Amino acid sequence: MSEEFEDTNLAVIPEPPALKKHGPARVISMVNQKGGVGKTTSTVSLGAALAGYGRNVLLVDFDPQGALSVALGMNPNEMELSIYNLLTQKDCHIGDVIVNTRVPGLDLVPSNIDLSAAEVQLVSEVGREYSLQRVIAPIVDDYDFVLIDCQPSLGLLTLNALTASTEVIIPMECEYFALRGVAMLKDTVEKVVTRLNPDLRIVGVLPTMYDPRTLHSREVLESVTEAFGETVFSTTINRTVKFPDSAVAGEPITTFAPSSSGAQAYRRLAREVLAR
Repeated sequence: MSEEFEDTNLAVIPEPPALKKHGPARVISMVNQKGGVGKTTSTVSLGAALAGYGRNVLLVDFDPQGALSVALGMNPNEMELSIYNLLTQKDCHIGDVIVNTRVPGLDLVPSNIDLSAAEVQLVSEVGREYSLQRVIAPIVDDYDFVLIDCQPSLGLLTLNALTASTEVIIPMECEYFALRGVAMLKDTVEKVVTRLNPDLRIVGVLPTMYDPRTLHSREVLESVTEAFGETVFSTTINRTVKFPDSAVAGEPITTFAPSSSGAQAYRRLAREVLAR
């Protein structure tokens, strides 16, 4: 990891609008079939930044690796209930599974390796792609945002997340091979819109792991902007040692290192998301 350096995001993004509750939450899946692109970091950091702007946010850890839960200080081996129980036990209600985090306004539906078994069990279910949508339906009016951290694949769990969502954010590492993967993912989203969820839209592509000091990063960012136009967020997430440090500490970067360039970038991203 490179050391932290000055934030180079120059776009002026307005302060978030006043709090207004307009019905159900915006349900946003953080999706990329490639691992290691910053999905979990972006989910927890964006969620905490939105909570910092007074929004009620629920994070759903929908990856059997449980990285989002660990990033918020949970031990995957000590969970009494998780998203697995919610999906597989008819007498389990989402209110039983939600846990409060140390960040005011930020709640979590945790996950661990048990979720990988749920994917196998769901294969034989009728309407299997709608399983997640059914279990989160009772609480969508209680939150302003529900952010779903998806596993790095386009399997049944990710299809469930896309079917349950109103929007998609695609975190994308600033390297050349990532461009092809995002194009494939857009095709998958279009198929979900056609067959399962006509209300789904891509709210933005988020460039991550950006290093403005390298020509490679700058060229990739330029190519991403040319390929996806206004879909690309003005905010870019730069590389910084603070992200792994905050994950080890079990708290979002917005509270672990609130004045860092990473925290400032995710607050800027939160304002962009609120404005879209």
